[in-house]
Amino acid sequence: MRMRNTPDPLALIAGPTASGKSDCAVKLAKALEERGKSAVVINADSAQVYADLQVLSARPDEEEMQGVPHSLFGTWDGAEPCSAADWAAAAKEEIAAAHEGGAVPILVGGTGMYMSTLLDGIAPIPPIDPDVRREVRALSTDDAYSALQDADPERADMLHPSDSQRIARALEVVRSTGRTLGSWQEHKSGGIGDQVDLAPLILLPDREALYERCDTRFAAMLDQGAVEEVEALLARGLSSELPVMRAIGVLEIAGWLRGEWSREEAIERGAQSTRNYAKRQYTWFRNQPPQDWLREKPENIVIDDIFEILFRQGC
Repeated sequence: MRMRNTPDPLALIAGPTASGKSDCAVKLAKALEERGKSAVVINADSAQVYADLQVLSARPDEEEMQGVPHSLFGTWDGAEPCSAADWAAAAKEEIAAAHEGGAVPILVGGTGMYMSTLLDGIAPIPPIDPDVRREVRALSTDDAYSALQDADPERADMLHPSDSQRIARALEVVRSTGRTLGSWQEHKSGGIGDQVDLAPLILLPDREALYERCDTRFAAMLDQGAVEEVEALLARGLSSELPVMRAIGVLEIAGWLRGEWSREEAIERGAQSTRNYAKRQYTWFRNQPPQDWLREKPENIVIDDIFEILFRQGC
């Protein structure tokens, strides 16, 4: 075990989908390498954790990794859901291993819940009663939202009426435990935010340019293997409730493959879903992380200036 007088460094590069986070992370790793320091890029994207979603999650390939070690990319099989707690536990191990080896861990992704769970900890919510979960998941999104407005109006006001996953989660928590999700979240534990020297960067591109990139990227995915990915998932007969089956692009392409709509409509639906997701991520990263976290447009990034502290540290 290495002995240090100061916390070990942890770089974090976050932002909405299609904002160039992975490119920035690799550039930082290369800049550290030039100064004699090793680095490892650790995935913090809830879609890129699944082995089944190489194309649809825009997971970096070997060429894009440029020889920089990457971890927690494609680690989970789609049949096994990866919760924020699951990911945080794995990320802690990867971060500790990097520090032990004298490397700088670089978290990169767009899943705010993953990052907040790792840094701030998680509420000790007990397991949900299976009967309650089945009842809640059997409800339509409209009915679940209406029920949540009655059971936990404060949480309902925080959620979009079409955010089926978060609505169901909030409703099952209050029905199963008798306490609202907000009351549980007042007391969190297990975070490492106070144990590391954090160097955060949030990439917030121009909105219109971001949405345009979302459109072109999804259309290109269909010719790069996305259709084959969805065909392989459907062939496995996985539950439609699994996160991998709800990933952006899976439902849209599956509907086309089943003849429910045309290829063109699948592209439009997928692009719209991607834009909606990017919009939610943009809002979250603009407002939720601490205000002293640096927020920049990708084109304004100067690695040496922004991460100067990492280059100075004897890590």
